[in-house]
Amino acid sequence: MGFDQYHEPPDELPAETRTFARLAASLTEEAEAIGWYAQRLAVEPDADARAIMEDAQGEEFKHFCMDLEFLLRRTPTWQEIARGILFAEGDIVANGDAAEEGVIHGGGGSGNGSSPPSGRGSGSLGIGSLKETPR
Repeated sequence: MGFDQYHEPPDELPAETRTFARLAASLTEEAEAIGWYAQRLAVEPDADARAIMEDAQGEEFKHFCMDLEFLLRRTPTWQEIARGILFAEGDIVANGDAAEEGVIHGGGGSGNGSSPPSGRGSGSLGIGSLKETPR
């Protein structure tokens, strides 16, 4: 049985690649849900309904971050580029260009980043450990 997230026959892909594809699809779905809630919240006048939707959107934020962390842990090249962009001060595009240059063209990272590596990644960006500080 084929799924849209596969561009090669699924039965020919290793289990690790299929898991990676499922989490990549989940990441996309979570991002879409975050956007849908943003639209709903932009037009919802009822305060109680807004509170419920804000809570639900918060869950989507969490799921998106968990999916991203999983994918980054298994793709060291992607992780290293993300380290140069996420939570960095300054121009986002310039940071992205510098991170890519340093990792892809500067010999850093571990491969071309086109597929998940074998085995588990060792690092974490710590996205899962970020918690909102009380106000």
